[in-house]
Amino acid sequence: MKTFLFELCGESLEAALRAESGGADRIELCAELRIGGVTPDFGLVRTIVGALTIPVYVLIRPRAGDFVLRTGEFALMQTQVEQAKQAGAHGVVLGILLPDGRVDLENTRALVELARPMAVTFHRAFDHTPDLSEALEAVIQTGAECLLTSGGAPDVRAGADAIAQISKQASGRIQVMAGGGLWLTDLAEILQRTGVSYLHGSLIRKVPGRPNPEVQEADIREAVQLIRAVFV
Repeated sequence: MKTFLFELCGESLEAALRAESGGADRIELCAELRIGGVTPDFGLVRTIVGALTIPVYVLIRPRAGDFVLRTGEFALMQTQVEQAKQAGAHGVVLGILLPDGRVDLENTRALVELARPMAVTFHRAFDHTPDLSEALEAVIQTGAECLLTSGGAPDVRAGADAIAQISKQASGRIQVMAGGGLWLTDLAEILQRTGVSYLHGSLIRKVPGRPNPEVQEADIREAVQLIRAVFV
């Protein structure tokens, strides 16, 4: 039985196809990665769900910036969750905070329940909470199956020790996935220091002759091989 998972964060059909051919276990689909990611176009979601055999998770985030609800945004997120379900997505990725930075348990739980039977990942809004230990317990109470975190730090390398503590506290009640600023060169170290078996990253880099950074199938394949070498 496979005990590890690599999720690629991508924003295009090309990235999604490379994810699958490179051996990624699933993809988180978003738009505007350069600003932290927002909800993608649902026409693209339907196209990618139809093109892949690996699960597709859809980011539910109406705008960049903070994770506190503004007027009309909860209703919009409800609509986006329903659209993801209708498009055939396997899961959604979301998270809401209260003005004081704590997890908005009531509204997040409502979205988790609305998402069923899709799976739910609580995203890196978690890393902006004032008390990670308290926030973890709240995220577990929302009913989400997975927590994506960089350990409250700007990237997973800086937050590796905190991720290890979060995973220990979770004690199997929720799947902890390390992600945020993940580089191939750090991957083995991150696995060893955190003790987690789920990793998330975009793996984008500058490619000669191409105007924008992008992910390469070879890098995805290498990431999967590095993870496999630790767990197999």
